[in-house]
Amino acid sequence: MKLTTRARRFTVAITGTAAAAGLAIGMSTLAQAAPASRAAPSITPVCQTHGLVIWLNTNGSGTAGTTFYRLNFTNLSGHACTLEGFPFVTAVNLSGHQVGNRAIFNHIHPVHVVTLGKGKTVRALLGVRHTANFPASKCHPVTAAGFRVFPPTGVSAGSKLVPFPFSACSTRGAHAPNFLSIGPV
Repeated sequence: MKLTTRARRFTVAITGTAAAAGLAIGMSTLAQAAPASRAAPSITPVCQTHGLVIWLNTNGSGTAGTTFYRLNFTNLSGHACTLEGFPFVTAVNLSGHQVGNRAIFNHIHPVHVVTLGKGKTVRALLGVRHTANFPASKCHPVTAAGFRVFPPTGVSAGSKLVPFPFSACSTRGAHAPNFLSIGPV
């Protein structure tokens, strides 16, 4: 049996319409049979620098030529956020320029994600070695005005200055003394 072009088009149109109707009925049945979907779990955002207050507890404790301080990160963003890892810390002069090498990472505690609720504080242990521990010719001690702190946000979101005058080594580079150390939050 030979179909004319008009008859073929009609047959294709009917077949296509029937297939679409069957698909619509199948989808409707599937939607009615499927259980209600649950809301996707919310993901806590990474803390942004502008939502954090970074401050130093100046009640340090000393041992073996190093004084340890608690570097605090308080969340004032209005919502929970997360921090993970090590902050980047450098000593700075009054102009805010780096003095000496940045703090080396102290793996005293394991690194893990910390969820910081609204108004909550988390700490990292900051070690400041006494400049008298180093030869003056290698250290070139100066008085630093404080610290520049980049929170461990995983995002290049800026830094905060934390005022705290202390004796620091002004030399930088591979052979300069590492007088600062920082632990993870």
